[in-house]
Amino acid sequence: MKKVFLVVAFVAGSVFSLNAQDIADNAIGLRFSGGNGAGGEISYQKALGSNNRLEIDLGLANEFADFKATGLYQWVWSLEDQFNWYAGFGGGIVSNGGTGIYGAGVVGLEYNFNAPVLLSLDYRPEIGVAGGLDGLSSSLSLAVRYQF
Repeated sequence: MKKVFLVVAFVAGSVFSLNAQDIADNAIGLRFSGGNGAGGEISYQKALGSNNRLEIDLGLANEFADFKATGLYQWVWSLEDQFNWYAGFGGGIVSNGGTGIYGAGVVGLEYNFNAPVLLSLDYRPEIGVAGGLDGLSSSLSLAVRYQF
C-alpha cells in the first residue's frame, strides 16, 4: 500500500511541477466585473511561489454602490506558451447596508504578453456568510495588470 501511495504522489507531483508556470513577483491593475457584482476594482497580485499567488482586490461593487475588499489564494498552471489558467479561494467584506462577509472562489484564464502586461478573464462565485448577505452571487470579470 505504501508503494502505491508513493507512486501516485510522485506522478501527481511530477504533473504539477511540469505544468507549473513562473509568474511575476508583482502585478497591479484594474479588474472590471459584470453579473450580480457589477463594478470595478484595483487589483494587486503577489507571487508566493513559482505557481501560486495572493490576489487582493479593492473597489466598488453592486453597480458601484458598495465598497468591496477581496483576498484570494490562487494556483497557476500553464496551458500553452503564454496562456495560463488559475483557480483559487478566499473571502472578503462588502458594505451592503452594513458590513457583509462572504466566501469566494475563482477560476480563470490569463494571457501573459511579451511586454509586462497581463490580461485575464475569470469567473468568481461568492456566497454570503454574515452581515445580511444571503445566497450565491457571481461575476465574470476582465482584468488588465502591469507586471513588475
